[in-house]
Amino acid sequence: MTTAVEIANEPLADVPQERRPRHIAVIMDGNGRWAQRQHLPRIEGHRRGVASVRRTVEEAARLKLSQLTLYCLSSENWKRPQLELDFLMHLLEQYMIEERATIMRQNVSVSVIGRRDGIPAATLAEMDKTIELSAANSGTRLCLAINYGARGEIVDAVREIAELVRSRQLDPAAIDENTIAAHLYSAGMPDPDLVIRTAGEMRISNFLLWQISYAELWVTERFWPEFETADLHQAIRDFAARDRRFGGIKG
Repeated sequence: MTTAVEIANEPLADVPQERRPRHIAVIMDGNGRWAQRQHLPRIEGHRRGVASVRRTVEEAARLKLSQLTLYCLSSENWKRPQLELDFLMHLLEQYMIEERATIMRQNVSVSVIGRRDGIPAATLAEMDKTIELSAANSGTRLCLAINYGARGEIVDAVREIAELVRSRQLDPAAIDENTIAAHLYSAGMPDPDLVIRTAGEMRISNFLLWQISYAELWVTERFWPEFETADLHQAIRDFAARDRRFGGIKG
């Protein structure tokens, strides 16, 4: 039996490992609105959001989560003011440099999904360096969705498959769900079990549309800069209490 002391020291001590999500994906929303409510520039909200990323990644590694995927920049975000986009790229580059030692110490492996076009060369270089250095790490996989859009991902996958058909390397009759999954940016990654969205928005926003077909959704009114470890614990606890039937009927 779990004691009160154990629960105090480990907030999820009473949640069996087999009931916890293996892969959590997060739509990090509300940086700008948080800043506005604090009477601060929008870019300050993004800066504070990095602190939430740091907390969440560290806790995911501590909990030995298989994968954490963070929606950092959508393909639609390029419509934002150039000053804000430049700052976001600077933050991403800084993160890759400043968090590298921590990533290695925590045995986290980093991967990125999304299109590379539009991302500054210096940012790409630091991103690629962190990915390469952490590739052999065997702990939590941190997947960053940058310049990512699920519809674009599916389009790119269809184009690759079409090329294989055109070159007669693939029979159209042989195309199935596994074929499509193998050509997505996320090929080789497990599908998310739980999707967390901050800032109270009740939409998916073109995020992992194929992969989250059977994921559980958890929404909090908190803006991303306010997201604490306790919120992550609550999301996991709520997930563990749900009955996942994957379209079937409980026996």
